[in-house]
Amino acid sequence: MERYEACAASLGISPATLGIAWLLHQPAVTAPVVGPRKLEHLTSALDALEVELSQETLDELDAIWPGPGGAAPEAYAW
Repeated sequence: MERYEACAASLGISPATLGIAWLLHQPAVTAPVVGPRKLEHLTSALDALEVELSQETLDELDAIWPGPGGAAPEAYAW
């Protein structure tokens, strides 16, 4: 979490905004579903629309959260 929070801080955004921005950069994700309960949650989600993540940042996030590896959906099947 410290590496992830540091990554978000280096971009000048919140960890929540970074998470949604990352989702928006994933070709397999057609629309992230957000469920804000407070106005600040909605604002954070909307801020993600303006975030452009470099390939370097995407690679760093993949290193922080590597996932199971392999091709989907087989790699994600339990």
